[in-house]
Amino acid sequence: MKTDGTLDRNWLRGTLGDAMYAVLCGAGHNLRMILRKLRLFCALFLVAMFLTVDQIPPVV
Repeated sequence: MKTDGTLDRNWLRGTLGDAMYAVLCGAGHNLRMILRKLRLFCALFLVAMFLTVDQIPPVV
């Protein structure tokens, strides 16, 4: 998990710090997944918009 998530050393102290670090790592992982899907959605949306604009006949 540490090498896949590009995690660094746990600088938080004690058992509470370990627990907070685990929660923050999970939240960061979830945010990375959400941003990846959002980038894909935006790319597909832009492609669909450009294709739609190309199909509209020019106004003379």
